[in-house]
Amino acid sequence: MYNRSFSLVSSHNSLLLLLDIQERLVPSVYCGDMLVFNAQRLIIAANELNTSVIVSEQYPEKLGPTVSGIGQYLRTGTKVFTKKSFSVCAIPEFATFIESETASKVIICGIELHVCVLQSAFDLMLLGKEVVIITDACACRFRNDYEMALRRLESAGATLATTETIMFEWCETATNPAFRTISKLAKERLN
Repeated sequence: MYNRSFSLVSSHNSLLLLLDIQERLVPSVYCGDMLVFNAQRLIIAANELNTSVIVSEQYPEKLGPTVSGIGQYLRTGTKVFTKKSFSVCAIPEFATFIESETASKVIICGIELHVCVLQSAFDLMLLGKEVVIITDACACRFRNDYEMALRRLESAGATLATTETIMFEWCETATNPAFRTISKLAKERLN
């Protein structure tokens, strides 16, 4: 057995957090269709590898539920935290949950990168979690906000990665029974 780098994500040391990928938000962001497509692939991979998936919804009474294109892939019993604060960590139940969670890394995708994703990521790092931002599964209304948020997150210690990178890090080896599914997901393209 070799010593795997602590910088790599595994299906056992991480969880996937989907932030506010909701009906009224997705159409208003730059590349919303790509965000949903990649979030779907991440959920499928996480389910295949038994990696926990959790969801937040920002003021769902006004912004609607998580888009059905994502909701259909969530397992029964997936934890969904509703919020009005920008940071999901401001929800006492979420803070209690995440502090008791054994996963040291939180993989984040969602909307909007410069607001809820950024504030949640900073607060998660304060709670001692390593944060990985999925750059092709996060979005903003404006490109400049997206670029500045990534710069700020990276300079604060968050890791930037892509959907495909994380799926293969979770899988770790071509001998993993989930490899066929991960490989198929990696070949899919948004039309």
